[in-house]
Amino acid sequence: MTNQPIPLSDRIILALDVDSSEKAKALVERTESHLGFYKVGLQLFLAGGFEVVDWLVGRGHRVMLDLKLHDISATVGLAVEQLCHHGVTFATVHGEPPVVRAAVGAAQGRVGILAVTVLTSLGEEDLRGVGITMPLPDLVLHRARAALAAGCAGVVASAQEASMLRRELGHDFAIVTPGIRPGADLLNNSDDQNRVMTPGRAIGAGADYLVVGRPISQSADPLAVIAAMQAEIAAALG
Repeated sequence: MTNQPIPLSDRIILALDVDSSEKAKALVERTESHLGFYKVGLQLFLAGGFEVVDWLVGRGHRVMLDLKLHDISATVGLAVEQLCHHGVTFATVHGEPPVVRAAVGAAQGRVGILAVTVLTSLGEEDLRGVGITMPLPDLVLHRARAALAAGCAGVVASAQEASMLRRELGHDFAIVTPGIRPGADLLNNSDDQNRVMTPGRAIGAGADYLVVGRPISQSADPLAVIAAMQAEIAAALG
């Protein structure tokens, strides 16, 4: 996956975390001069369904369908079958091995399956609260190794674990990283993300794609934010 050059315009995946297709389309139209990759999550998908996905693909954009599928294997496989007909680039599933195997088997290479290792909103204390005693980095590595063995195109993981994943598992898979914040936002982070990092540091750590939402969508000048982030990414790659 990472053996192919990734255009700078695709390095940032803009999260369309809005409650209507109309708002999503307006945000795309405002940013598509600089970006070519968008994330459709659960909120927007429930509001707009495949119509907004098809609209994005029809405009030549790549789509990460971030539904984090998690169900019995048969149901996950049938769900992946549905989304394979809409030109989606990446689709996310939770990283339990039976879920991952079902998704990869149904996808048959038509969509890249990304396994969510540990949500970036969670920390060590949150895991202990649900009875998981394995250290968070070990859990991420365990789930990532199993996902790649099942044929996943990549994983969704915090940038804080990206360098470990590269060191342990190599470079022949995609790391998609949420929890990306510009420097000032990182210092004053008050939203629901726990494990966050700046764009340059995330790319330097081994991430391929950076999922960014509010720092762009809620900015008074989203194109300026995108350009600054892309400059930081280019410097880290250079």
